Amino acid sequence: MATASFNMQSVFAGGLTTRKINTNKLFSAGSFPNLKRNYPVGVRCMAEGGPTNEDSSPAPSTSAAQPLPKSPSPPPPMKPKVSTKFSDLLAFSGPAPERINGRLAMVGFVAALAVELSKGENVLAQISDGGVSWFLGTTAILTLASLVPLFKGISVESKSKGIMTSDAELWNGRFAMLGLVALAFTEFVKGGTLV
Repeated sequence: MATASFNMQSVFAGGLTTRKINTNKLFSAGSFPNLKRNYPVGVRCMAEGGPTNEDSSPAPSTSAAQPLPKSPSPPPPMKPKVSTKFSDLLAFSGPAPERINGRLAMVGFVAALAVELSKGENVLAQISDGGVSWFLGTTAILTLASLVPLFKGISVESKSKGIMTSDAELWNGRFAMLGLVALAFTEFVKGGTLV
């Protein structure tokens, strides 16, 4: 085992010399007569700000492995600039439509259940009993409140921490949209209130 380790170290240490090859002679007249296949070439890796003397040869390695110096960590990746154009924000795959619809569905589902429990009216009766004006007012307020931070370039993901994450809001909005449609469909099929 020790002999194999010594042989491997000597093979690696023997190949660490650098040699200069004249490329003009190698690639003359389109042929490669001077190219040797088993040519030992070493690679030298230097950190920024390290010694730049190319004529110095590396020190011979010892039998004990020397720790490599730690390279500086790369800088964090740059976040892409968030578009604040109205057409980009309200595009089909933009950040606003699903968030706004999800927030409206969450408010609408809770409000529909609350009015149903208090007055005993189903969703269709609530809409015909003055619910359209409440719907339009809530839609305008929540849409403006959702668009103002997006116009300033603040993404929803940058403000999500802990339990209240942007993914949790998306899933809650999706479930509220499904719940509101299911509530209206169930009441239509049943012919009355759910509760």
